[in-house]
Amino acid sequence: MLSNVAVVVYDAVAPFELGVLCEAFGVDRSEEGLPALEFAVCAPRAGRLATTAGFDLHVEHDLARVADADLVAVPAVAQSGEVPADVLDALRAAHERGARLLSICTGAFALGEAGLLDGRTCTTHWMHSAELAERFPLADVVPEVLYVDADPVITSAGSAAGLDACLHVWRKEYGAHAASLIARRMVVPPQRDGGQAQFIDHPVPPCDAETLGPLLTWITKNLGKPLSVDLLARRSSMSGRTFARRFRAETGTTPHSWITRQRVLRAEELLEETDRPVEWIAEEVGFGNAATLRHHFGQVRAISPQRYRRTFRSASA
Repeated sequence: MLSNVAVVVYDAVAPFELGVLCEAFGVDRSEEGLPALEFAVCAPRAGRLATTAGFDLHVEHDLARVADADLVAVPAVAQSGEVPADVLDALRAAHERGARLLSICTGAFALGEAGLLDGRTCTTHWMHSAELAERFPLADVVPEVLYVDADPVITSAGSAAGLDACLHVWRKEYGAHAASLIARRMVVPPQRDGGQAQFIDHPVPPCDAETLGPLLTWITKNLGKPLSVDLLARRSSMSGRTFARRFRAETGTTPHSWITRQRVLRAEELLEETDRPVEWIAEEVGFGNAATLRHHFGQVRAISPQRYRRTFRSASA
């Protein structure tokens, strides 16, 4: 399991994306029952480092520290700048020894320069996806997603999408309960709709109407009930067609897909935190029966509910 994280930085690093990685992996949350990870920010040379925000950082570790990490992360950097050769060597070496690699935003360009995107599906900020595809033609660049897990290489889109990718790593390593705890501390959703390919219509979906936030909260508290579009539209005082259009504008997906995802997330929590049979969990979260739960769970997580429980039940308990 994940225990040691190294973040690789060099001149022209973006401080926000670096902060995302520090918040996600560098904070000791052992009092909440989560593992305390070994964490370090590493540069080609220890010492002073320029950022894109007009101030400098002092980095204590050089790249020798990367050799101990089982997750090596690259925050956003100036994609037009040259990646130091020793950074590329460190990324390649980490990949060769089986470490997982994670990039946020334009950090994908460093992975591309290292040859680690060839033959893989990947993403970056939508503004730079065309350039990524042009510079690395062997990569399959998907611009309309929040992150892509092409294990062991995970790439994410701009800024806040890095949080989604980091929470995905926590969920993958330690289960939904761990990811939810961290998300709660950071005051963000534990998972925005979607999985490895979280499709959205627009980088920032336009919406000139009142938020559906209260309705979404109500849905998550009533997953066990029948939740038809007609019912939700009536609760929102809209026609079915208007509601469906408004829902997609605000969430980036359909009501059915969003509710299915929330039911899977709740099923994950119950699989981790209880010994209830799968049939009971299926009814509790609104799938009705175990077969339907297995179908949707497999589509989202690519494993069965039973296997998920065996993997994460003991850690959560």
